[in-house]
Amino acid sequence: METVYTVKGMTCGHCVNSVSTEIGKLDGVTGVQVDLTSGAVTVSSAGILDEAAVAAAVDEAGYELVGARS
Repeated sequence: METVYTVKGMTCGHCVNSVSTEIGKLDGVTGVQVDLTSGAVTVSSAGILDEAAVAAAVDEAGYELVGARS
């Protein structure tokens, strides 16, 4: 399953790496792709992810989750 999240505040490659690493630690996540320009973060997972857990991971990386769509 793929879900696209919008993350606010990313400005560089380090930002992309931080967000990818934190989301990648969540149970069930099989892949993370980040588009720095749009702020779109596509997360592949074995099942439905808890949006609060994804938001917490993004917050841990120092950014803000502002939306999601499947």
